Amino acid sequence: MAVADRTGLPLSIHAASASPHEVTLVESTLRARFVEEKPERLIGDKAYDSDKLDALLKTDGVELIAPHRKNRKKPPTQDKRILRRYRRRWKVERLFAWLQNFRRLAVRYEYYIENLLGFIHLSCILILLRRYL
Repeated sequence: MAVADRTGLPLSIHAASASPHEVTLVESTLRARFVEEKPERLIGDKAYDSDKLDALLKTDGVELIAPHRKNRKKPPTQDKRILRRYRRRWKVERLFAWLQNFRRLAVRYEYYIENLLGFIHLSCILILLRRYL
């Protein structure tokens, strides 16, 4: 999982098994961030439509922006004005495209997750250096 800023630069990277749901990994991803401050808003897809996650992020001062699933039983919590920011979600997808430029990550030669996460951090450093140098 990754958290990117409004320009698509990485703020936080976290790697875990493929079996847990994305909602359960959000808190650990935000704890593994590279910068001191937390993001003001977290934009996610329909998988992030969780009232528990929304309440958890609100206690930390982070606004969750995610469209509701079709089969949602509870009343909606977001209106169309807030969901206009959802259109900017492509910027985190651009971060994943930048990470795919590194062949070692695209092919995933690494067997151990620690080594893979180390190379992901190294590639994030290179992406940040390209931006600021």
